Amino acid sequence: QVQLVESGGGLVQAGGSLRVSCAASGGTFSNYAMGWFRQAPGKEREFAAAIRWSSGSTYYARSVKGRFTISRDNAKNTMYLQMNSLKPEDTAVYYCAARLGVNSDDRERYQYWGQGTQVTVSS
Repeated sequence: QVQLVESGGGLVQAGGSLRVSCAASGGTFSNYAMGWFRQAPGKEREFAAAIRWSSGSTYYARSVKGRFTISRDNAKNTMYLQMNSLKPEDTAVYYCAARLGVNSDDRERYQYWGQGTQVTVSS
């Protein structure tokens, strides 16, 4: 069974940087795409970024493109989201997710989810 565990959330000032991690286990991820989603209070969970595990090809939401970078370390089975130039509107619980297949921005297409990590950006 695939398990995903996020870490690295916290409190940061606007304009600052933070990196969140997602440790993956219980599967062979070469055929998976991994994604980061986020959910702010009172809002729906929204797509942020995705990466195809085998090729490293990436896909970003317009709201984070140019500020966030998704990456993965094959040897550690860990995915990262480096977040720069953070804004208060980036405040949310950040979830990592995994799906068999290609990158997708549709949360319904992801089969596995982590428990989330809180990121708070103060103004």
